[in-house]
Amino acid sequence: MKQALPISVFVLSLVCASVHGYAADATPAAADDGNSSQAAGAKSYVDRASELVVQALSLIGIKYKWGGDDPATGVDCSGLVSHVFNEVAGIVLPRDSRSMSKVGAAVDKDELQPGDLVFFNTLRRPFSHVGIYIGGDRFVHAPRRGREVEISELRDRYWQKRFSGARRVQLQN
Repeated sequence: MKQALPISVFVLSLVCASVHGYAADATPAAADDGNSSQAAGAKSYVDRASELVVQALSLIGIKYKWGGDDPATGVDCSGLVSHVFNEVAGIVLPRDSRSMSKVGAAVDKDELQPGDLVFFNTLRRPFSHVGIYIGGDRFVHAPRRGREVEISELRDRYWQKRFSGARRVQLQN
């Protein structure tokens, strides 16, 4: 928990850099003619994805609790993801990682953007673990009992070998 703030600040800077490159994947903002949804105050996909990342980062250091979905008492991997998406976007995701792996659109690993869900085979079955991609080849997740919500790197050998896929959940305004 002592290192959570410096790590969060570092990762937030990575996210800011990543998110600006995200615009190529998002719908370009219309010119501000007074009629665009941007002018009306609606948030872009990039803004919403950034909020997901910030919310996920705010939970670094929260203890792991199997079946947990409340930061006050602890979260497991799917509880973390469910909590973040519900708090930021009002989206109620399924409560287990396998079911989450069927929501949204599939994303290639080399097309990952902040806010995407990343899935892993950690229990000898695909999609048994989930995290939130934050950019810079990193993701936030609740790893296992005895640990806390943390940032891990996709390029770590452990996660590379266990990567099952990724999904992008549609974020409504």
